[in-house]
Amino acid sequence: MQLTEGGSLYDRIGPEHLHTLLTRFYRHVAADPLLAPIFPGDWEVTRDKQFAFMSGFLGGPPLYHQRYGHPRLRARHLPFPVTPVRARAWLACMKAALDETPEIARADAAEYYAALTKVAAHMVNTEDEPTPV
Repeated sequence: MQLTEGGSLYDRIGPEHLHTLLTRFYRHVAADPLLAPIFPGDWEVTRDKQFAFMSGFLGGPPLYHQRYGHPRLRARHLPFPVTPVRARAWLACMKAALDETPEIARADAAEYYAALTKVAAHMVNTEDEPTPV
């Protein structure tokens, strides 16, 4: 994340808007037939953990580290089949949530999304199922 005169991306987005974004994001995830089945179902807990992680990821307080230890992001997701298709669906949910959150400046949203594309690619741990011929 870039540090600008406005501070870190966390400073520029702000915790309130990040919380709003993640609430919208998880509404999309819960409605997605590819993604919803691999989430534990307690969307509030999931959102709160994501908020804690994203706070530190964006340059804010290291809430996830303080509460849960090192994120070990890929290792924590290994029990779940994260395929390339699911990674793209996850990003589509985030793009939709960013588009629905005008409180986040477009340049900040673009910077955030670009960083998340790298994270999504890193999280892939299972190949897509072959399409039947």
